[in-house]
Amino acid sequence: MKIHEYQAKDILAQYHVPVPRGEVAFTVEEAETAAKRLGGSVVVKAQIHAGGRGKGGGVKVARTAEEALEWARKILGMTLVTHQTGPEGKLVQRLLIEETLPIERELYLGIVLDRVQGKPVFMASAAGGMEIEEVAAKTPEAILKETIDPGFGLAPYQARNLAFGIGVPAASVNAAAAAMMALAKAYLDKDMSLAEINPFILTKDGKVFALDAKINFDDNALYRHKELLELRDLSEEDPLEVEASRHGLNYVKLDGSVGCMVNGAGLAMATMDIIKYSGGSPANFLDVGGGASAEQVKNAFRILLSDKHVKAVLINVFGGILRCDTLASGVVGAARDLQIKLPIVVRMEGTNVELGRKILLESGLNFTVGADMADAAEKVVKLAAA
Repeated sequence: MKIHEYQAKDILAQYHVPVPRGEVAFTVEEAETAAKRLGGSVVVKAQIHAGGRGKGGGVKVARTAEEALEWARKILGMTLVTHQTGPEGKLVQRLLIEETLPIERELYLGIVLDRVQGKPVFMASAAGGMEIEEVAAKTPEAILKETIDPGFGLAPYQARNLAFGIGVPAASVNAAAAAMMALAKAYLDKDMSLAEINPFILTKDGKVFALDAKINFDDNALYRHKELLELRDLSEEDPLEVEASRHGLNYVKLDGSVGCMVNGAGLAMATMDIIKYSGGSPANFLDVGGGASAEQVKNAFRILLSDKHVKAVLINVFGGILRCDTLASGVVGAARDLQIKLPIVVRMEGTNVELGRKILLESGLNFTVGADMADAAEKVVKLAAA
């Protein structure tokens, strides 16, 4: 789950990570009032779930409250297009009005999970204010790393190593190290999957601040943090993904033309791979789960068909807990109820597979049964291209 910058900074402030003074504004009047309270010289920042806001025109510096009002009028309600939003962009519905600070240097801090080690890794770089992916690709040696032990957090010596390593002056090292340890504690306490401060700044008077903040949470741990669910902004998420979550379906929209319905995340990944290998492009990741009901199958179909880019559907199921005949009956019922016209290819193996294939073939509907995964993928790719 993603949250907005102002929400991320509120959380970091609770852990004593220094952040600039700022207020969220939903109207231009609120933006002007906030600018006056903050002293007039402010930064007007669009709040969307995407990076590259500054390059897209969504971050502007105002010298006075009147100028902040003018920028707020231009940014609030605009469709902001960045390299992360895609050409359709995102509608700006809220702003962060934040005090300006005398920046001396821009640095980078971030924490992600290292899946090889099975532990979080803290990254720091002197190349702040840049896309970290670009830094990693061109100068990977510029990114310093320290592994975090989940039971102990980021140790003081690790934080000091990072601070000195990225060139923090001796007078500011303690403040920078404290901010790093606080960031690590927040990451672990709140079950984050990503915590990023870019840029983490040094001011001319030697202070440190998180000038920007990006936080993502592990969805699987949200049951432990009910308060975080209140931070979710559904308007920033794909409508189909939101709808799928309401029905207990694991769905991620992609940009291909082959809709996928699969039971099990591993099989779903393999299905997308074999579609690509066969020359096609998956339109989604959709895991209906091992014990899907006929109603879930129907909801899954409805979500798949809501994507106008889907030209054909591949159902790939291994019948274990979900028997093949149960799936076939659910698929046939859903196809009839929803009056599905698109070609559907089904590959199934497992419990009652022969009965399941018989139900599909005798339904009188537009089903194609694949002999195996490779055969099903080839057939669905051809149908999608027809």
